[in-house]
Amino acid sequence: MITVRRADPSDAAELVRLRAVMIRDAFGEPEPRPGEWSEIAQRQFRARLADSAGLLAAFVVDRPDEPERLASCAVGSVDTRIASPNSLTGESGYIFNVVTDPEYRGRGFSRACMEELIEWFAKRGVARVSLHASPSGEPGYRALGFAPPRHTALQLDLWNRSAQDG
Repeated sequence: MITVRRADPSDAAELVRLRAVMIRDAFGEPEPRPGEWSEIAQRQFRARLADSAGLLAAFVVDRPDEPERLASCAVGSVDTRIASPNSLTGESGYIFNVVTDPEYRGRGFSRACMEELIEWFAKRGVARVSLHASPSGEPGYRALGFAPPRHTALQLDLWNRSAQDG
């Protein structure tokens, strides 16, 4: 049996460590070294996991051999918009940071974390949850009921806009 628990602020460093693993796997780049990004991410995790508004949740599986470290996680956040006929709460969800350490893959840890996270969204009354899937993760997400959006999804990257304008 897989034991999944809800993460708390004390898990911030491990959530960031797993985030680095996910970035490496998803983008095929070397694992990012700790630095300014990881310090900011730890502060953000600590603050958002402690926030009484509860707009972020992370579900985790501890390493069986090292319970003070995490083997897997799935993180989700709630975005509040305006109510619509299909969403009376106006809340939508976004899942990110779904990852299992390589040595623990194939045991169902990520799926167990995802199932808990989906249930958390459902209990909040969130009508729709989205995520971005890597090619290796897509079959697992489809097995959980995820499908392509009905409308074309577009994005505008602003993070390097000032460098281009400069």
